[in-house]
Amino acid sequence: MIRPGIARGVLVSTTVALAVVVVAGSQDATERSSEQLVQRAAQAAPPPVDSFRSVRSYDGVAEPVRLRIPAAGVDTPLQRLGRSVDLSIDVPTDFGVAGWFAEGPRPGQSGPAVILGHVDSRTGPGVFYGLARLPVGAEVLVDRADGSTAGFRVSRKLRVPKARFPTELVYGPTLEPSLRLVTCGGSFDKTIGSYRDNVIVYADPLP
Repeated sequence: MIRPGIARGVLVSTTVALAVVVVAGSQDATERSSEQLVQRAAQAAPPPVDSFRSVRSYDGVAEPVRLRIPAAGVDTPLQRLGRSVDLSIDVPTDFGVAGWFAEGPRPGQSGPAVILGHVDSRTGPGVFYGLARLPVGAEVLVDRADGSTAGFRVSRKLRVPKARFPTELVYGPTLEPSLRLVTCGGSFDKTIGSYRDNVIVYADPLP
């Protein structure tokens, strides 16, 4: 005859053992489920940024080599312009030649292509002498190295003091191709030997 106390002890021990087995089995199942979820997530995750390659392609735009503005009598080769030591944009070395800022977009690419030119020199008019009188609607043509031409039409003009030059409006990014022509204007300051203002011409692509 088994004493009740012993039977109860065996029953309790058996119950605890079964509970341990059940709990351990649940933990194993949970861990396996978690591992499966991690594996699935890893398989579904996008590739690392370093390995991304766009499936789209874009046509390249050749460098600009010549600028023509019939209404202003402008027909000039284009000099490539970089930056000076102080990080300001260089100006053309020849007063009769315009320059394209080569660190910015090329004419016809998305964004503002910027072309600079002198208004005059000690010896006479510069390449952009007639820029301030260029009418809205005038055509601006940029010939490129591959023989193609990017056409633009003047949309507006602006004259601003050099001290308040609107950098963002000239060099700030745009979604569509655009063109900026920049020269000096306003009155001449003899003390510093420079004009007080800048003339900025904005042009949009021809339809």
